[in-house]
Amino acid sequence: SQAEPAAKRRGVELVAELPAEPVRQRHDEQRVGQVLSNLVGNALKFTPAGGRVAISLKAVRDGADLRVSDTGVGIDSAELPHVFDRFYRGSRAMEQRAGGSGLGLAIVRSIVEMHGGRVTVTSKLGKGTEVTVHLPREVTQSSPAGGRG
Repeated sequence: SQAEPAAKRRGVELVAELPAEPVRQRHDEQRVGQVLSNLVGNALKFTPAGGRVAISLKAVRDGADLRVSDTGVGIDSAELPHVFDRFYRGSRAMEQRAGGSGLGLAIVRSIVEMHGGRVTVTSKLGKGTEVTVHLPREVTQSSPAGGRG
């Protein structure tokens, strides 16, 4: 709901695909909220008017998967290995946006790893990008204490 005004301004359809039952998962609510905010913000930045950004949450056997996909400009396959590097801004970033520090996805990776999870990205130029965050059911030693679920 926080991203809806930005999506409307940009002319991008924003869709949430959520399960009927709540997904119970231990996590640091504020930090995982930051992950979602960063991923949706990026998807909106790189999706032109008339495009679509979809957010989905799904319980899986060993935890939960959160996906943010878009029909945006996509990421060149040569750049994919670098998108989580601090301060990295791909060549399409310069064409599509004026600002940005190149820290958003590095922060996403750091938070996800603090939760013992993993983040992956797939993309095709001109077709869009999908980022998947997997959070394991069991809290690991490196996970934040006092997480909520």
